[in-house]
Amino acid sequence: MALNGLDSNDLKLIIFGGKGGVGKTSCAVATALALSKQFKTLLISTDPAHSVSDCLEQEIGFKVVKINDCPNLSAIEVVADEALKGFKTDHKKELKKLLETSTNLDNDDIDEMLALSIPGIDEVMSFKTIIDFIDAGDYEKYVVDTAPTGHALRLISSPKMLDEWIKVAARMRWKYRYIITSFAGTYQQDDVDALLLSLKRTVKRIENILKDAEKCEFIPVCIPEAMAILETGRLLSDLEKSEIKPRQIIVNNVMLSDGCDFCKSRRDGQVKYIDQISESFSQLNKVEIPVFPKEIKGLKGLDKLIACLFAENTKKG
Repeated sequence: MALNGLDSNDLKLIIFGGKGGVGKTSCAVATALALSKQFKTLLISTDPAHSVSDCLEQEIGFKVVKINDCPNLSAIEVVADEALKGFKTDHKKELKKLLETSTNLDNDDIDEMLALSIPGIDEVMSFKTIIDFIDAGDYEKYVVDTAPTGHALRLISSPKMLDEWIKVAARMRWKYRYIITSFAGTYQQDDVDALLLSLKRTVKRIENILKDAEKCEFIPVCIPEAMAILETGRLLSDLEKSEIKPRQIIVNNVMLSDGCDFCKSRRDGQVKYIDQISESFSQLNKVEIPVFPKEIKGLKGLDKLIACLFAENTKKG
């Protein structure tokens, strides 16, 4: 079988996730390359390890760059700390006013607090960056390479984290609003209220696109090993709780050849796990990718992976 449905004009966001070391980055990059032949595509890495540069053999970093020899493909490696720093810079006035009007902190304390990182903010800023790109509408497809499973799940749950932060901030503002209304008889919304409203809309946009199967697809990547299968099962269970329903799964590093004793032994050892994947994830379209003799990197190497991901009849051997 091959990946299908990714060429739908309605589908905007394609997210790859799974256990560390299963080949998510290669699959994400190959998919982005394949889609860029038909669509203007942006490849986004939210993995702090940022292997996309290595895979494409081109330096990328936290800026959108054109991929060499691929006129329709651009890429960016999101650095959450830099995204947070940019958010604080853009909204320093509003954030400072929020703390000034809602706490007893003095200016030095407020400046010190604003300089601190916020637990869980990495995924929030990463996904906000993705949504900002989608809202800008400069591309037709957005392909996301995530870090191992835990990070991917936090990325998916980031709207809830941001929503909780907004609720706390709104309660803080309510006290300030009550005091102003008590003395002035009325309350005029200000730039802090506008920021909170904007963030609330961002939460809704993230939730809406994640839960819309026509606009977003999450593709788990697995390998035929016990631990990877167990982790994939937990991933799918957690995705279901977030109302995200994958349609297909990539099974990577499958030994197809039995031309030597090692290959035969490896293939025989994988059979039970491949059967387990078929049984446990029977509702998903299963795309098997063979073990390659060399590391998949560079455009030529990625073309081989594209052929496996998107060709219905891959030559086995």
